[in-house]
Amino acid sequence: MAGHSHWSRIKRKKGATDARRGRLWGKLSRIIIVAARGGGDPKDNLALRYAIEKAKQANMPKDTIENAVKKGSGGGDGVDYETILYEGYGVGGVALLCEALTDNRNRTAPEVIKIFERHGGNIGAPGCVQWMFSNKGQVTVPVDAADEDKIAEIALDSEAEDYQRAGDLWEITCAPAVLEALRSGLNDAGLEPQSAELTMIPSSTVTVDAGNGRKVLELVEALEDHDDVQNVYSNFELPEDVMAALED
Repeated sequence: MAGHSHWSRIKRKKGATDARRGRLWGKLSRIIIVAARGGGDPKDNLALRYAIEKAKQANMPKDTIENAVKKGSGGGDGVDYETILYEGYGVGGVALLCEALTDNRNRTAPEVIKIFERHGGNIGAPGCVQWMFSNKGQVTVPVDAADEDKIAEIALDSEAEDYQRAGDLWEITCAPAVLEALRSGLNDAGLEPQSAELTMIPSSTVTVDAGNGRKVLELVEALEDHDDVQNVYSNFELPEDVMAALED
């Protein structure tokens, strides 16, 4: 269980402020706009379907989602976004992969670099950490919704790669092409996933203590608060006692 899971757990514990929720909706609108350029019907556009479902999970208003789809499919927003990956390290040698969606890389790059430096990290050369991460599908299900035998059965039938318990959730990992089959298998079994997304999973992890763990989490939080940053992936691991202390 690595940084992405730990940070997600802490965010759920703390809850989202109104300001952060509003910022998240803005980011999700941007993702929907870009995805909708490949077609405005989520039945035929898998990227758009994932984007809309993620927006619904964030409780984004229906009319906001529909407006974003219209902007993207109609090409009416007049903004040209591009995806850029920033790679670097935090304290303790933790690898960080930061995915941004920006209309001005000359603005975004120095701002992201400054965030790294302010929190004791540093930006590396392209490719310095990306090789540590693999693109995977990941689905989470509350542990009180199903026992391990049921999760294992569905994971096997759907050709998922792995599952594990992460706090109060089951995390099931699969190849991207299997994500839809896995989600369908869970739905058919009467289990509604709490989340289903494409993510980046590290091939190895770095264990950090409470002090460095707090610093890394502050860096991740600062990066995620940037308007252009969509996702931050990392490979840090926290002992459960440290995780419990940081969740408080």
